[in-house]
Amino acid sequence: MMNKTNSCLGVALATLTMAGAMVSPQVAAGSKAERMSEAANAKVEILEAQLRAMQDEIAGLKAQVSAPADAQKVQELDAWMASVKSQPVEAKTKDNMVFFRGGYARFDDDRGGTLDPTSVSALGLSSSNGTLVGPITDKDAWYFGAGFDFSLDDNLWGLMDDTEVLAELGVNYTELATQQPNGLSPQETATIAAATGIILPAANTESATVNMATVSASPKIKFLKGSAFRPWLIPVGFELNVVSPPSDAITVLTPGMVFGAGADYKIWKNLYVGADVRYHYAPGNVDGINVNNFNAGGYLGIGF
Repeated sequence: MMNKTNSCLGVALATLTMAGAMVSPQVAAGSKAERMSEAANAKVEILEAQLRAMQDEIAGLKAQVSAPADAQKVQELDAWMASVKSQPVEAKTKDNMVFFRGGYARFDDDRGGTLDPTSVSALGLSSSNGTLVGPITDKDAWYFGAGFDFSLDDNLWGLMDDTEVLAELGVNYTELATQQPNGLSPQETATIAAATGIILPAANTESATVNMATVSASPKIKFLKGSAFRPWLIPVGFELNVVSPPSDAITVLTPGMVFGAGADYKIWKNLYVGADVRYHYAPGNVDGINVNNFNAGGYLGIGF
């Protein structure tokens, strides 16, 4: 009995010994693999930490480089926005204008020429170069015209605020409404010629209107820009005058100058009313015609 028990115990012990011998290498191998995996994971974690550190350092360097430029741009934008907000809102204006004017004119001298055979009473006048001298004595006239104002600058080229510079182009018609009929018959003309030696023009029963057309170009300085009431002046401008009879010539073309001052008032939207005075001056005379004159009147303007 004892021997059988000892045999069983020996067999069991041998079996356990063999099983331990078989398990021990597997356990050892598993432990080594785990250790290698843990080491690899640790290295990966170290590399990841180093990479994160490098990325953080690079981001910090970029921030240090770009931060001053970005901050400067932001400051500039803030300053620009503040300046824009602080500026007053400017209403859009139509600074150009078309205007229509008219009024009274007065010439410095008589508008007649050296030929004025108005009636037989002209015999009492003096003679010169074989022609009768007797200018028409009417100096009063009326006029009408139109023109354009073109805006060139808003502040007199930096010399004066709210002072606008414009170019004015205009055309005027002036009429004295004095006529020059020559109703002498051939017999009366022959009698005058025999008595005085003065040869008069052939008889003419048609009348001639005494008038003048003027084309001008002038600089205009207009004050109080943005206001409803705007005074202005023309320091000096250029004009051409075309004069009708009576004169020794058929038509007279003479250059001259114009000086003026006035003001207008905006009555509704871009509709203006105004008044002006002007003096027209032409040095000397052409064919006995002196066109110097003063005029005063009103005008209606439309801004555009």
